[in-house]
Amino acid sequence: MKKKLGLLALWVAALYGVSYALFRASNSEIWEKDGRRYVIFPKEQVALYYFFRPIAYVDGAITGIGFHIGPHQ
Repeated sequence: MKKKLGLLALWVAALYGVSYALFRASNSEIWEKDGRRYVIFPKEQVALYYFFRPIAYVDGAITGIGFHIGPHQ
């Protein structure tokens, strides 16, 4: 039973990571003002920001990418 739960947790973590990687690849841009890359979360879907927030902090610490809700202005 513990093995099945561990395998399920591993699959959920893998799906979470892959879904964030796909989201990051399709929603990142370089801001002209500072030359840094940012993951842009849609302003209309703030739930995505909160869902991906833990992995975005890890991503930012490792790669230096920033994240932002809504487009830069």
